[in-house]
Amino acid sequence: MMILEEISSLMWLFCALIPCLLTDGVAVLPAPQNLSVQSTNMKHLLMWSPVIVPGEVIHYSVEYQGEYESLYLSHIWIPSSWCSSTKDPECDITDDITATVPYNLRVRAILGSQTSAWSTPKHPFNRNSTILTPPGMEVIKDGFHLVINLEDLGPQFEFLVVYWRREPGAKEHVKTVRSGGIPVHLETMESGAVYCVKAQTFVKVIGRQSAFSQAECVKVQGETLPLALALFAFVGFMLILVVVPLSIWKTGQLLRYSCCPGVVLPNTLKITNSPQKLTSCRKEEMEVCTMSMLSSEELFRSGSSRRKEGPS
Repeated sequence: MMILEEISSLMWLFCALIPCLLTDGVAVLPAPQNLSVQSTNMKHLLMWSPVIVPGEVIHYSVEYQGEYESLYLSHIWIPSSWCSSTKDPECDITDDITATVPYNLRVRAILGSQTSAWSTPKHPFNRNSTILTPPGMEVIKDGFHLVINLEDLGPQFEFLVVYWRREPGAKEHVKTVRSGGIPVHLETMESGAVYCVKAQTFVKVIGRQSAFSQAECVKVQGETLPLALALFAFVGFMLILVVVPLSIWKTGQLLRYSCCPGVVLPNTLKITNSPQKLTSCRKEEMEVCTMSMLSSEELFRSGSSRRKEGPS
């Protein structure tokens, strides 16, 4: 009995001393447990079991240490960008993990001036362990155009798109898409054919790719032009056949008369007879003219002689 009473007295004394220990900031809160990192498509989330203190709100502080901090900066720890003080039992550490190297992580609980001990995951985290999933995609039939719209997963992601016409012995075509969220044209499809598409993600900084998505197929229905549209096309074609040659001919005429206009000669300048006839006519006219001149000269002489004979 004496021994039991002494043990009981010591326990009461120990309990009485606990408030004195709290004043020096000694860690009395339970440390967070079950730390793990869930990483999918380069999004890293550190999670832990919440610390429960009845009637109190617990905050948490997260720090990380990369290879550079461990080897060259004397093992310093850097507070997380988004979780220096958070109420949630999780922390998005995506912006803190900037290299493909092992990262040490640690978390502690905070209640006023009290802090718990640091807790760390069992193993360092390397982002090359992230789980890559096939991209979400939408295959669009835009008329006769095959278009794909891929999920935007961030600037680090590229996509490998494979598409083919579904038929025996069809050849697969491969296209690299540099970013998601933008519709990309793949091929102009033929009427009545079926085309299939599948895609996978690729992350160059870690040198890994996901599995391919399930193939999605679309069919181009054979479509005929409406009767009115066909008639309009026929009339337009006939007009082109008539109007174009007529326009070319009319343009040629305009150019001909604009550059080389025709000159209408007066009737007096027109030559109706052959050059030989014209020459012979001119010779005859000259002979007649000469004869007339000779006859007039003879008349003049005869008149003069008569005037001289008269007075005698």
